[in-house]
Amino acid sequence: MNMQNFSVAFPTAGLPTPRDPGAAEVPRERWREAVAATGDSDLVEQAEAALADADAARLLDVVFSSSPFLSAAAEREARFLIHLLTAGPDAALDEVMAAVAEARAAAIDGTDPSGSLRVAKRRVALTTALADIADVWALDAVTGALSDFAEAALDCAVDHLLAEAGRKGVIELADPSAPGHGSGLIVLGMGKLGARELNYSSDIDIIVFYDSDLIRSRDPDRLQHHFVRLVHALVRLMEQRTADGYVFRTDLRLRPDPSVTPPALSVLAAETYYETLGQNWERAAFIKARAVAGDRDAGRALLHRLQPFIWRKNLDFAAIQDVHSIKRQINAHRGGSRIAVAGHNIKLGRGGIREIEFFAQTQQLIWGGRVPDLRAIATVPALRGLVEHGKTAADTADGLVAAYRFLRRLEHRLQMIHDEQTHQLPKRPAELAHLAAFFGATSLAAFESQVLEHLRTVEAAYGDLFEDAPALSMADGIAGNLVFTGGEADPDTLETLRKLGFSQPETVDNVVRTWHRGRYRATRSTRAREILTELMPLLLKALGDTPDPDAALLTFDRFLAGLPAGVQLFSLFHANPPVLALVAEIMGGAPRLAARLAAQPALLESVLMPDFFAEPPGAAELAEELETWLARADDLQDVFDLMRRWANDRRFQVGVQELRGTLDPVAAGLDYSSIAEVSMRTLLPRVEKAFAQDHGRVPGCDMAIIAMGKLGGREMTATSDLDLIFVYETPGEGAESDGRRPLAASHYFARLSQRFINALTAPTGEGTLYEVDMRLRPSGRAGPIAVSFAAFERYQQDEAWTWERMALTRARVVAGPPSLEAGITQVIQGVLTQSRDPDALVRDVADMRRRMDAEHHTESIWEVKHLRGGLVDVEFIAQYLQLRHAHRHPDILATNTAEALARCRDAGVIDRATASTLLEALALWQAVQGRVRLTLAAPVSAQGAEDAPQSLRRALRGIAGDGLDDLAAHMGDLAARVLQIFAGLIDEPAGESSTGDDKSPD
Repeated sequence: MNMQNFSVAFPTAGLPTPRDPGAAEVPRERWREAVAATGDSDLVEQAEAALADADAARLLDVVFSSSPFLSAAAEREARFLIHLLTAGPDAALDEVMAAVAEARAAAIDGTDPSGSLRVAKRRVALTTALADIADVWALDAVTGALSDFAEAALDCAVDHLLAEAGRKGVIELADPSAPGHGSGLIVLGMGKLGARELNYSSDIDIIVFYDSDLIRSRDPDRLQHHFVRLVHALVRLMEQRTADGYVFRTDLRLRPDPSVTPPALSVLAAETYYETLGQNWERAAFIKARAVAGDRDAGRALLHRLQPFIWRKNLDFAAIQDVHSIKRQINAHRGGSRIAVAGHNIKLGRGGIREIEFFAQTQQLIWGGRVPDLRAIATVPALRGLVEHGKTAADTADGLVAAYRFLRRLEHRLQMIHDEQTHQLPKRPAELAHLAAFFGATSLAAFESQVLEHLRTVEAAYGDLFEDAPALSMADGIAGNLVFTGGEADPDTLETLRKLGFSQPETVDNVVRTWHRGRYRATRSTRAREILTELMPLLLKALGDTPDPDAALLTFDRFLAGLPAGVQLFSLFHANPPVLALVAEIMGGAPRLAARLAAQPALLESVLMPDFFAEPPGAAELAEELETWLARADDLQDVFDLMRRWANDRRFQVGVQELRGTLDPVAAGLDYSSIAEVSMRTLLPRVEKAFAQDHGRVPGCDMAIIAMGKLGGREMTATSDLDLIFVYETPGEGAESDGRRPLAASHYFARLSQRFINALTAPTGEGTLYEVDMRLRPSGRAGPIAVSFAAFERYQQDEAWTWERMALTRARVVAGPPSLEAGITQVIQGVLTQSRDPDALVRDVADMRRRMDAEHHTESIWEVKHLRGGLVDVEFIAQYLQLRHAHRHPDILATNTAEALARCRDAGVIDRATASTLLEALALWQAVQGRVRLTLAAPVSAQGAEDAPQSLRRALRGIAGDGLDDLAAHMGDLAARVLQIFAGLIDEPAGESSTGDDKSPD
């Protein structure tokens, strides 16, 4: 063996000093053992000669002491390593590439190339590493070798899969000996692969398209299915780890909207996307795009058609600002912490490789459309081109080129140690010293000085780029990056998000990237995304200020997904930052309110009203306001839309004030009820008028609406429906309407009632007004939708069950003529003040409560309605007391539960301590129920404080005071006291053997 060749191929002048010669002993011995295991005496002699050669031994000691990965590769490739040392890297690489070409030919014939490609990858890794460590190859030669091998490996794998598809009859190949040619399958290399700048342990970024016009197939409708399967197979072939390792990790995320699109897209879909939704960062990515496998002619043709997207000749101000924003997001706030070497990310961190690449690419985007010479695909030529055309100062470009080459070499050494795609310098001093020695630095201090010098050079140049461009207008208070461009997360941005309060910054990053990709209708236009970029600092800060920022952001994401458009709303946020802050508060504290906003984003305009945060007006003022709104209506449909808009605005106002705690639940209940009552009173005559156009009116007869339940008691919540009964004046025998299409009186009012219900419930562009429940009408579902006054009176007097009379304690007329209202009120008063058999009454009430508990029993302290000792028990007590004692104390009658209990107390029906407990419980149950129904979008499944989800904790934070544990304990105690009162007033007197004679509502 002639070992003098080694000194020519690998001169020792450029070799780093071995970190610890002792650390090389074990890997060296393992390599010797691997050589001996071959049984080749000549190879053993060559290996010993290499170890005896000073230059060879020094190089091997650097490898063995510095890189576990290269040491393992040397063991596996003992024979190839000897050949590499003697022949040199150029010859060795040529032989590896020739072997890949042979593997490609065999793969086309059907041989699986997986093993051959993995062996070749290991040999390329050894070759480029030794050439780099010994400083035999310049940076361009190292990255070029890695990129050329990656392209050859892709070519081999793709041709193998295409040939296999051809043999199976999936497609018909134009040239079976060259499957990629004319196949219509396009594999674009992106990023460093496209620019031939691949790093040592890089993955490869590719995008796969297929041109259906070029593909010959017996099943053209399933082309996407076939090519998606082919891409999955390609990824497995390239990155699946076997005993021989892997070829390349393969990244497909640079394709259009990768989270929702298949891994292989048609050319038509791609061109449509880039023409309509393509972003500036995607234009930047396509600067480096190159056809690397498959049908290269079709790939080059596609890139040619995309030139107008990549290189825009005319950029308006907004487009230039958006290019600037790629840079501006990186420094949302100037300044910040100093650069530290330990732990620094030399690719994505400040002063890193990414900033050098963006320095070139952002200027290429602006000038490259008009100056073709600036369209260089690689970074260093791009920087040189900017100097030649007067766009960048020569000394600035020189500093950036020097930093780029330094950082890329450092990146390679860092990745060689364990074959990891890492860019983060070690944090531990010992590991950093190891890297410094492997890099060839004379000392750790000298290494740190060099690194800092280059990082600061890049940071200064990048900071001066677009210096005159305005900073993100809403970045005050944000220190750090907010970068959401490109295909991978920015570490500094993740750290900024953590500082803003997000516990899952990676999820936040993915969500925001979805917005910028234009997947939602709200972010589909370029202008919407431009405004959103400006809003991002303020939005993220506002969401970060909520109790659970991560949940708030996901709620905002659902809100955004439901919007029909974005420009108008984003402009509203931009012009009125407090509105955005309010939206963030709603997203963080009231998902149900957020869902309403998503369905009706125009609600936010009401926030701009000067009285939005003032005390909501009373019923009289609301009625006057609504009439003013409806004066603009041209027809009944306009009335429906305007009324919904008005009611939604007012309910939103109440909801926001309740969320903020400026309205207590009792006041909110009154306001919600006033809005509903005014809506019905205003709507009824308009529906009657429209109905009369066809059917006329029944002479001498009008209709009234009785509110029951929460509306009757003025205790509505944000989600309450309307419990209604329709009563019309009793007509004469055979009475009918006097219109051109007359109806008998009973049919007339039944259809009029249904028309009114439809007016409340029918969805329009402004949503629905209210849901309506008619089950409390006489005879329930079996009864007519509207009843005559005489029938109503007769039923209530003679036929109503006890539960119906309990419900009647909350009944009041909310719409209709005064005379009919007075008559109905008198009937209700008369029924409720009847003397009753107290034993039968108490048995009925007790039995009904038992059966209701059997159907809706809960052990959850948060289900305050059906919890024993909860809201139903308090309401039953109030209703029972009124039915039991109103014949002697008619003044105790009140539709509102709290008022009824207070009147019972004042009349001496219950003692003050009992009344105090019931009123305290009622207030707390209404507060909890109101807040939960306002804020939570799903039922509560938690039993107590220990398993309460964050959503519930957020909902009740304004009520919990000292904490949820204390609130739950207090609620449990209060429920027990209420249940004790219920037992004393109802259960015990009813007796354990009661069967009752009542039935529940159907």
